[in-house]
Amino acid sequence: MDLYIVLGVAQGATEADIKRAYRRLARRFHPDINPGDRMAEARFRQILDAYETLIDPQRRHRYDQGQGFESGTERTTTGFEGFDFSARGVDHSATFGDLFAEVLSQRGGTRRAQERGADLHQEVQLSFEEVLSGAQRTVTVTRRVTCRVCAGTGLTRVSTGACPHCQGSGGVRSVRGHMVFTRSCPSCAGTGEPRPRPCDRCAGAGHETRTETARVSIPPGIADGERVRVQGKGNAGVRGGPPGDLYLTVHVAPHPSFRRDGDDLHLVVPIGIHEAALGARVDVQTPDGMARLRVPPGTQSGQRFRLRERGMPSTRGGRRGDLVVEVRLMLPPVLDERSKELLREFGEINADMGRK
Repeated sequence: MDLYIVLGVAQGATEADIKRAYRRLARRFHPDINPGDRMAEARFRQILDAYETLIDPQRRHRYDQGQGFESGTERTTTGFEGFDFSARGVDHSATFGDLFAEVLSQRGGTRRAQERGADLHQEVQLSFEEVLSGAQRTVTVTRRVTCRVCAGTGLTRVSTGACPHCQGSGGVRSVRGHMVFTRSCPSCAGTGEPRPRPCDRCAGAGHETRTETARVSIPPGIADGERVRVQGKGNAGVRGGPPGDLYLTVHVAPHPSFRRDGDDLHLVVPIGIHEAALGARVDVQTPDGMARLRVPPGTQSGQRFRLRERGMPSTRGGRRGDLVVEVRLMLPPVLDERSKELLREFGEINADMGRK
């Protein structure tokens, strides 16, 4: 049996190389990890013989000189004395319990990921005029924020110094037969320091409820039902995650005259028969004040005219919408005799107009 081959190292391997190889193979073939597996037990006995021979300078020298090696089949100890099975390095004295602790830690669950905080929602009312020019609103928000006392950890350190249970080592040892087992200190969870207690302000939650005010700018031209996003004004994140956002849903009061269609505004303007027949210039209301609309002769009821860029501002940064004016012929509610006579005469002149 070539002891170097057993450990998987070269003949010129250093002491650290031999320890690393032994540590790796022991994790795989030790009887306590493979209970009832006789092949693993025999393989481990070969690994242990190889290690004990090569780690001892005198025995290794005799082996390299061809004098064989001393088998350890009659030993009564565990074979782990002076060997480091911990994750701390190859030069610390440790026991097989460290190997169990490392295996268990590798099998442990992963840390839960951070989570973004929940979004909050509110509603805000705007008038038609406020939409034209944009508006400022101060909103009151009650939300969860990171605790100012514990900075979101949910814990408050009670004191400094070493854990009284493990004297700062972070681990406690127990002996069972020839085996010495090491596990994390239950008092300090392996930190070696006194375990902190839950934060008094947030009761360990890591966040607290706070009422704040925020000044929100609402852009011109926003439509009814659209939302404004205020970044970072939602609830605080979980486990250090980013906060959520605040969304304001805008409700716009209707206007008595204008009807909105996208960025365009629609307006109905009554005109008289004589204005439609002969043409006229009519004053119409626009969002920016009064404007004069030219009605050409022969205009029909329901005909539409467009005033460029007299509509709503665009929230996308483009040009304004248009004002679409629809004219409707209107008769006076009461006609005097002279007006009736003129209309009869008008009808006689245009009798061939007909309805086809």
